[in-house]
Amino acid sequence: MQFEWSYFFSLFSMPAFWLACWTVVKLSALAWLIGLVLGFGLASAKQADSRWLRLPASTYVWFFRSVPLLVLLIFVYNLPQLLPGSGGLLSQPFYAGLIALVLTEAAYMAEIHRGGLLSVAKGQREAARALGISSLGTQRLIVVPQAFRIALPTLTNEYVTIVKLTSLVSVISLTELLLVGQRLYAQNFLVLETLGAVAVYYVLIVTLFGWGLQYLERHLDLSRRKPDTLDDPAVAALRTTLPTLANRAASVQAPGTPDALRLSNLHKHYGNHHVLKGIDLTVKPGEVVSIIGPSGSGKTSLIRTINGLERIDQGEIVLFGEHFIQAGDRPDNRRQRDGVRRIGMVFQNFNLFPHRTILDNVQLAPRYHRLDSRETLRAEALALLDKVGLLAHADKYPHQLSGGQQQRVAIARALAMKPDIMLFDEPTSALDPELVGDVLAVIRALAREGMTLLIVTHEMDFAMSISDRVLFMEDGHVQLDAAPDAIRHGEHERVRRFIGLETPA
Repeated sequence: MQFEWSYFFSLFSMPAFWLACWTVVKLSALAWLIGLVLGFGLASAKQADSRWLRLPASTYVWFFRSVPLLVLLIFVYNLPQLLPGSGGLLSQPFYAGLIALVLTEAAYMAEIHRGGLLSVAKGQREAARALGISSLGTQRLIVVPQAFRIALPTLTNEYVTIVKLTSLVSVISLTELLLVGQRLYAQNFLVLETLGAVAVYYVLIVTLFGWGLQYLERHLDLSRRKPDTLDDPAVAALRTTLPTLANRAASVQAPGTPDALRLSNLHKHYGNHHVLKGIDLTVKPGEVVSIIGPSGSGKTSLIRTINGLERIDQGEIVLFGEHFIQAGDRPDNRRQRDGVRRIGMVFQNFNLFPHRTILDNVQLAPRYHRLDSRETLRAEALALLDKVGLLAHADKYPHQLSGGQQQRVAIARALAMKPDIMLFDEPTSALDPELVGDVLAVIRALAREGMTLLIVTHEMDFAMSISDRVLFMEDGHVQLDAAPDAIRHGEHERVRRFIGLETPA
């Protein structure tokens, strides 16, 4: 039988097909958008700590991924037989088809979203928490934008799947493309010509929307954005407009100011592993304390308990004379969040927010906490970038900077919250040797300004030159708490050997 080309082309001017095409577009777009939102809610619930959220979400995903869409379509369309009150809505094929598609797609999209959420590094959440940002704020500002970028290619593919699945809705007599085609070839028996036109319509829909979603992917692809560095005249002109940063450190060293930190009988376990074994420590305002010791001695665990990133099993932490963290506290409570805002944290692996420029990284937390007007906070953020030598790179993204530059941005981000204490967790261990000096220079400048600093480091010369006191930790205990001179000229053989000093004759 000869293919009827004239009939085939005539189908593209037929109003019934274009109306059916519009129905497919509405049905697929609504199913994708609603499924996108519901799927994210399910993915978040599956990752929740509460089993009352986790179990229902997991059950939903398991069930609706198991039930064939064709069965679900027929069931939903005939549901008014069991629930007569739903007849007004479900007796309409469009809404019955939409609900069935959403029920199915929400389950599939939940797993896509969960993959995106799991791909966001744990350090991103920790960085947000160290800045005093709530769990909801962390999701909204940091986790979701990154997870969406990661999941978008798969979500785009899922839209293509939904467009093709709309053809199944013909079983409940919704006038979509396949049903229009079936009615035509039932009359004229030109099956190939009719189905060929139906296929072209589907390809057209998928192509147009695919282009749109691919454009969105390209727009969100940070690797396509060109580094934008200000030249020297532009930096000089901008520098003249920046405010002078107040030395906050001096305000917490006034006579009568209580100890900056007091740790009492601190214990921390990871399962059966006892990491911190009764740590007692007092830090006065303006002191620089370096914490050294072999790997696994508890240094990082100690510094992470100080700003609430790790819960303590026993003991108490007092911040400027006020109760801050106690064993058994509910995590992320209001008292902790308020205290965390007074403590800046710089991580070993930077933990900058990759989807934001370095200027946005610095001003994000102050804006979130509404510390001042947006214009003032932007000016202060630029001044901090100037302080760490990165004003020219304000509009770059973290991946466009070297490791040493990223760590200096992380210091500026922590300083933007105007903290009273700064914590540094191995700030140079992830850097190439030639990049270490710039970061250490920034920390030295903070020490000269009188900032209270606690530094976990393996840079022994740096620790001995900058510190008022050096803590040597081993096996979960503070084995020595002494001034650098006392270590150099004393008889602490184990510590001297670790640092690389010869034992005095």
